[in-house]
Amino acid sequence: MALLLLTTLTASLVSLAYAVQVSQTASTITFSNSELSFDLLTSNGYIRNIVFRNTSLLGPPTGLSAQVYTDWPSNAFGLIANNSRQIIEGSDYAGIVITDNNTAAGSLVQRSWFLRDGEAGLHSFVRLNYYNATVESLGALGEVRTMFRPNPDDAPWTHIVTNSEQYATHPSDEALANEIQVQDATWYIGNTPNDPYVLEEGDYWTKYSFADNQTNKARGLFGGGQNNESLGAWWVINQKDTFFGGPSHFDLMVDGIIYNKLSTGHGGAASPNVTTGFDRTFGPQFLYFNHGSNATLLELLADAEKYADPTWNAEFYDAIAPNVVGYVPTSGRGSVSGKVALPDGASKVVVALSANGVDLQDSAEDIHAYQYWVEDVELQGGVFEIGRVKVGTYRLTVYATGIFGDFTLDDVVVEAGNMTALDVAWTADSAGTELWRIGTPDRSAGEFRNGWEKDYTRLNHPANRSYWGAWDFPTQFPTGVNFTVGKSDVGQDWNYIHWSQYGGTFTRPGIVTTNVNAWQINFDLAYPPPASVNATLTILLAGAATSSGNTGVVQGAWPFVPISISINEQNEPFVWTITPQESGSCGVRSAISCYLLSNKFVFPGTWLNAGHNNFIIALPVNVSGIYIQYDALRLEIQE
Repeated sequence: MALLLLTTLTASLVSLAYAVQVSQTASTITFSNSELSFDLLTSNGYIRNIVFRNTSLLGPPTGLSAQVYTDWPSNAFGLIANNSRQIIEGSDYAGIVITDNNTAAGSLVQRSWFLRDGEAGLHSFVRLNYYNATVESLGALGEVRTMFRPNPDDAPWTHIVTNSEQYATHPSDEALANEIQVQDATWYIGNTPNDPYVLEEGDYWTKYSFADNQTNKARGLFGGGQNNESLGAWWVINQKDTFFGGPSHFDLMVDGIIYNKLSTGHGGAASPNVTTGFDRTFGPQFLYFNHGSNATLLELLADAEKYADPTWNAEFYDAIAPNVVGYVPTSGRGSVSGKVALPDGASKVVVALSANGVDLQDSAEDIHAYQYWVEDVELQGGVFEIGRVKVGTYRLTVYATGIFGDFTLDDVVVEAGNMTALDVAWTADSAGTELWRIGTPDRSAGEFRNGWEKDYTRLNHPANRSYWGAWDFPTQFPTGVNFTVGKSDVGQDWNYIHWSQYGGTFTRPGIVTTNVNAWQINFDLAYPPPASVNATLTILLAGAATSSGNTGVVQGAWPFVPISISINEQNEPFVWTITPQESGSCGVRSAISCYLLSNKFVFPGTWLNAGHNNFIIALPVNVSGIYIQYDALRLEIQE
């Protein structure tokens, strides 16, 4: 069904010959095809008045709402008063490149939007360039995001969708009018118990419930149009190679606004440092709209996810590449294929390419590096292929659920038009015979209590990714965490967050310090290890927080947090210090997977007893805002 094109009598028609039409007034540039139309403001490059199926998808502007725009809360980049604009037209597409060249600051921002004939969506690129030799460094880039931000009071959207498992009706006006704030961007809305969101999701409303990692294919909004027609708006992440942090990096996706997070320090991931010469083009990603007669939310999401493929529209991106500085066309790409011999028990195997010589999570240390990965490689017998890889030199990383440690291989060279073939064997990390493990190494704390477990009291049976204060630690663990290997249940007897102190929360305003900071592990051995062997305790953390939060800088009273590990009757514990650069804000932002940390503690086997053994892992007592989240723990003895 064609929609009404939004033009005015005073508009000067730029082109009628092409399938995508472009018209201008003094304040707007209008793009339209047979499916979609939108206005771009000449003053700032923001997009308004998106119309699809005769329905306004953004509603009327109020403040920043009812617009699509890019912003960067940090101070590194910004718009200027007089941007320049280049309109590009082809036989089946039209687009615009908006350039904000701040010569005084030495920063340049380019935002590019393209509309194709027959497509109900917009292709998006963002380029950031810093070229100031006087101020050589601006520090970390921090957050850069492009947002689809409808007017919440006058747009067709009723549901928030992260993925096929996490979605809900947006809280009603009544619920929001009676909400009580409990922390940053988090509210108690249980005062309206019959609100659809409360019935479906829970008593707390927070944008952090709708976060996801970079494996996310599409997130968005669902609602109703005319004549029982369902509508969807989606950020389709068809290209992830210009992002940082790898597939497990976790961040906000949607909360009534749909986010395309291009760079972020959330979730413990590093963002690149902006030094003179910095030049990064993010994208493309696809802002997609779809519809269906009485279509369900999941049906429209599945349709959007079909386009989350880097090969989709590759020829089109090649065609516009001369107009998008920094985008790498097919001629500048190759591929990597191979086979990896996997350790026994490896599942959910990921093979990734990222910055050479750098941990996958720290790929932002190389501002020129790109990232790629494939999942579930074990289902193909360890055979993998990664296509459309930008020319360069990479680190290959392989990791899997159930396996401690990763496999890495540096200096993987990718050449244009060529396939790099690899044949590697991954031997699982081992320090001898495994005596026990707690949890599953999977880069998350999801298997522990209050992790991924479902809430069956709510209609959507959501995973418990709500406000952390929804689970009262002193009630669930009245004597603290006292875990006995072989008897205790990781899903009930080991919490997903290890606190220094607990509280205050909405339901418990006071601070609790008793039985909080020191966790015990008990186990029995039938016989003592030989005197000549060593034991190794491995601890994997899925996240940690110091007083530095997710800033990466030294701030607060406890920017460095010591974790003490006591082994039986030994007088001196091991100490593992978490630094500001390793700190995030995972747990308080409803996440169970952020920045993975690991450490091994090797000690004489004679420290272990025949019979009962006791380990204590402790944080400093009664310190606000510091905590750790475990991925898995294991004790081994030399063979």
